Amino acid sequence: MKTQGEIESSISECMGRFEREYMGRGPKEIHTFLITDLVVVRLNGVLTPAEQHLVTALPNDPGNCLLKQVRTHLINLARPTLGAMIEGITDVKVACMHYDICAMTDEEVVLFSLAGQPICRELKNDHPMSRAEGCKKTSNPRHEVLS
Repeated sequence: MKTQGEIESSISECMGRFEREYMGRGPKEIHTFLITDLVVVRLNGVLTPAEQHLVTALPNDPGNCLLKQVRTHLINLARPTLGAMIEGITDVKVACMHYDICAMTDEEVVLFSLAGQPICRELKNDHPMSRAEGCKKTSNPRHEVLS
């Protein structure tokens, strides 16, 4: 059983690998937040050089809209893969996924709504992360995880 931080770290690692392998470029930064039954992944520095050129070459909205349409379509095609990845890490079924990208800030946000709240191993009481609210806590390492 993982701690909340271990779950968040695993998701960040897998999302980075997905971006590199599926989208052609990994993000510069990834931050993952587990908030009760939500997983929020914020990726910065995701645009390829070609996408950056598209956004700057087509002034105003056309480049941004085209980029958003293509990226959204690609992510929608990968929903089963992404959902399975999150389910494998959290041991909770993904109820739905939401995605958005902002070309102006070179940032993506992916939100996974889970069917329940993951169960996590507790940290020591004196650890600052022991007060986090992302998981149902258990101190029993044999406790069954929700599926």
